[in-house]
Amino acid sequence: MKLIFLIILLIFFAFDLYAFQIFKALKLSKVFENGYWTFNIIGYLLIIYSVMIYDPQGHNSKILPFIIGYTILLGVPKLIPIFLGTAEDLYRIGNRFISGEWPSRRRFIALMGWGIAAVPFIGILHGIFLGRSQYRVLNNSAVIKSLPDEFNGFKILQISDIHSGSFVDFKEVEIGINMILNQDVDAIVFTGDLVNNVYSEMTPWVDLFKKINAPFGVFSILGNHDYGDYVSWDSAEDKNKNMENLIETHKKLGWRLLRNENFKISKNGRSIDIVGVENWGNPPFPKYGDLDMALKGLNPKTPKILLSHDPSHFDAEVINHASNIPLTLSGHTHGMQFGIEIPGWIKWSPVKFKYPKWAGNYIDEKTKKSLYVNRGFGYLAFPGRVGIWPEITVHTLIKS
Repeated sequence: MKLIFLIILLIFFAFDLYAFQIFKALKLSKVFENGYWTFNIIGYLLIIYSVMIYDPQGHNSKILPFIIGYTILLGVPKLIPIFLGTAEDLYRIGNRFISGEWPSRRRFIALMGWGIAAVPFIGILHGIFLGRSQYRVLNNSAVIKSLPDEFNGFKILQISDIHSGSFVDFKEVEIGINMILNQDVDAIVFTGDLVNNVYSEMTPWVDLFKKINAPFGVFSILGNHDYGDYVSWDSAEDKNKNMENLIETHKKLGWRLLRNENFKISKNGRSIDIVGVENWGNPPFPKYGDLDMALKGLNPKTPKILLSHDPSHFDAEVINHASNIPLTLSGHTHGMQFGIEIPGWIKWSPVKFKYPKWAGNYIDEKTKKSLYVNRGFGYLAFPGRVGIWPEITVHTLIKS
């Protein structure tokens, strides 16, 4: 492990040396050149420190995301001048072979590279300090053919991926909670990942989040991070105890946790079913979910709202399932916390290469079943959001 870390650190240093050669082409004073290395050396020391304090039990975890953020802030923007500098160096090498001359690096290319690099630098900086709390409320109309008249216009608010272990600022999180409380909805659902690793990460936030309530209740499910699978436990008993405490935390919040279970919401003698499965994902994510068990005892024809953390479950099992599941609500992807979204024009994130259905509403043309993927309330690893803002979704059920 230490050897792999050393190799990675040496690779980073080699990139930095090369980026510095391009930086020198700007022909700035020594103050700027010394500043370049000062910020980078701080980054290297923080990386080394993060490895030294790493604790698989989840302790000291709050500082690690900010070290990751600092590393990304200093590393990602450099890729632009490195790319342009490499292209110019290929030209210089070609010129050397053709004319015998070795031209110096052009200041114009360096200015262009570092000037463009300022855009992602500012974007990442904004994402760390402001973007992670730039909560927004999105509205989705869910058209359901067999919806009882009593539920036409019924509103369900969805939040997902709280990741309480990443939170550091109470007032920041409270902004999102107040936005939730200001929505006039009938029911609320949470689609998994309450914590990063251990139940205690949520303990300081229980009093704030238990304010969330709705007339027909709050329903929740587990996400892949909720099982403690990413922690090296001393014993199976410790892991089981953590899960027991997490389940108790849902009770303290006043949320009805559905573990391959269902709940019937009734209104004026008519009903819809809320169905919650445990995490179901493609490798390396676990498959604890059992859709058939979750549907047990229900009338297949009654419209069902399925809560399933991982959107992969929709294509794998939900689309072709015989039961009437017109709407599936998921999370998990976070939109990778990085991307570009301009309504009506572009919606892009690198996470699309792993999850084709990664954010927003998707309708299967054949079955007309729909999947909505929430972009998440919190953040994980990288302590911010760039272009993909934290989301609160209000789904309005509409009878077609």
